[in-house]
Amino acid sequence: MLNLLMRLRPSLPAIHPAVRPAQAADRRAFVARAAQTRAAQTRAALPQILPLALLLPLILVLASCRHHDFPTYPANYREYLYVANSGSNTVSAIDVVHLRLDREIAVGIHPVAVLAAHQHPEVFVLNSGDPANRTAAGSLSILNAQNQMVAATLPAGRAPRAFALDPEDRFAYVASTGSSSLVVLDLLHHRIAAELPLHAVPDQVAVAPDGRSILVSSAAAGSLLVLDANPAAMHWTMRAQFGGCPGADSLAILPDSSKAFVACSHGHQIMAVQLAWQADPHLGRTDTRTDALEALLNVGQAPGWLALKPDGGELFVSNTGSNSISEVVTSSDDVGGSYLIGSAPGFGIVSADNSLLYVSSLQSQQIAVYGIDDGRRLGAIHVGDGPDRMAFSAAGHLLFAIDRRSGDVAAVRTDTRSLFTLLSVGREPIAIADKSFLIP
Repeated sequence: MLNLLMRLRPSLPAIHPAVRPAQAADRRAFVARAAQTRAAQTRAALPQILPLALLLPLILVLASCRHHDFPTYPANYREYLYVANSGSNTVSAIDVVHLRLDREIAVGIHPVAVLAAHQHPEVFVLNSGDPANRTAAGSLSILNAQNQMVAATLPAGRAPRAFALDPEDRFAYVASTGSSSLVVLDLLHHRIAAELPLHAVPDQVAVAPDGRSILVSSAAAGSLLVLDANPAAMHWTMRAQFGGCPGADSLAILPDSSKAFVACSHGHQIMAVQLAWQADPHLGRTDTRTDALEALLNVGQAPGWLALKPDGGELFVSNTGSNSISEVVTSSDDVGGSYLIGSAPGFGIVSADNSLLYVSSLQSQQIAVYGIDDGRRLGAIHVGDGPDRMAFSAAGHLLFAIDRRSGDVAAVRTDTRSLFTLLSVGREPIAIADKSFLIP
């Protein structure tokens, strides 16, 4: 571009070394002729220069958007973002490598949750059934991520709301609200392994990283239910129950499976519970513990989502009713402080390096960014309307956020903390998961 502009640049007429204006009058006449010649050349060159000058900003913008600083992927690498669309009974599969919609996959009625397998190229989609019928039969769709097709569909109780996978992807635990039970699905043999009565309407479910504890929250009962899991023996039993947590909802479990936290969304507290374990020198466990309530911690009003740092050292609580987040030291159950973060904070997620917390808000068009080391709000990223659930790409260079109201997915560059692009998906997107793998 620069060379081309230089070639088109008007220049003064060349002066032969032997030719010199002898007098002032001659010099003035020479300068005047040179100016006239330069103006004429400029007018002649303008039709060529102007289009290039107008294109130059666009070229610079495109250059700044190129993927030169994105990961370099091997030829057999695949990565997809899966978005459950509750309004269109589909899952949108987005190609993360090329940042484009790959396809829409038809699943069951009213999908509400999606999870990627830990170890296999599979993705699981929970379908709640007819939303107008509280006892409608739900299902679990199993997607083969290699060919983006539904490999199997399993029954999943009545009006299921949430589910979790065990660490080995052998079992799925489904919170069935229509039957107030926990449905255990055998993912290897594609069948129901057990259905455990809970005597309380379940809301959220989580599995401890060691696979031995299953946690179920019940907002209606204001309680946390803890079940003991022995997958090898196909045996699950109720182990403990803790009340006094009005609106019990979001769950978080420490990476070493030693403790769990529950958000009491109808109040201003979160519950900290010690989880039972057996002494195991191979896991660094020198003692035997029982399930026990450790503390009810005061945070902000209407605590919602719990975001745990990957290292488990701190927990962040989105206080929807007080427009703040609370920082909890997990080892000591101390609330380190609360900080204003924005209107009605919702879903939160922490970067892999434990340095940044991203918080969405359905009532805005922004994702707030909180610096964990700095202890302050660093700013906000403008995305679509009504950002909600989020997920990182496998390399962490992109953060994806569902925009519930505008019906799209925002792709945010984490290095610049700026919107990269918006991707269209199905109707009423509600859940999101990232899956990467290598094809044979």
